[in-house]
Amino acid sequence: MSAPTLPIGIAAAVLLATGAAAFTSQGRPADLPGQLDTTRVAAGTYAVDGAHTLVQWSVDHFGFNPYFGLFGDVEGTLTIDPANLAGATVDVTIPVTSLSVVSGGLREHLFRPGADGARPDFFGPEPAPARFRSTSVQPTGARDARIHGELTLNGVTRPLAIDAQFTGAGDNPMNRRATVGFTGTAVIKRSDFGLTYALPLVGDEVELAITAAFERR
Repeated sequence: MSAPTLPIGIAAAVLLATGAAAFTSQGRPADLPGQLDTTRVAAGTYAVDGAHTLVQWSVDHFGFNPYFGLFGDVEGTLTIDPANLAGATVDVTIPVTSLSVVSGGLREHLFRPGADGARPDFFGPEPAPARFRSTSVQPTGARDARIHGELTLNGVTRPLAIDAQFTGAGDNPMNRRATVGFTGTAVIKRSDFGLTYALPLVGDEVELAITAAFERR
């Protein structure tokens, strides 16, 4: 005698109900530590989680294709109060020497000194870290904001606006620290920072894509 089976329609309904119970309204598994829920963000000062924060840059190469690399080992702080997002502040430092690219030859070029004492093509052998300090935060949506500030790179300081998006908050299961995450995008001109080598064959506009995690102190 075969085991009783549910009609197809009822079985489908049961499966859908079971699946719905396992996910939040944002479509994330309910047991994920980080959720797309701004009410989980506690006011305070947070430190950059340098192991999970990256800055990607992308630049046009000869008109053939975009080329990109990554900066890591980011340090800094975020001070935030969900009741006053406009008062949030960000201050982060990015070691230029943390640059990761596939080609070792390109990395060497970016950090080599100028020939015969001349100015280096790019950063030179001992570049100072880049630093971004916010000057104001403009909320642009329920989970979005435009962060205005100043970027210091290659010894030059210029204004920079980052379009940021909240991506999750909760307690990190590894260290139990309250954590918040964001992504961001921005565009700079490398010529504004004295990085003019190979213009215009290599593009002047550099697209930045940021993924950042901050842990509450």
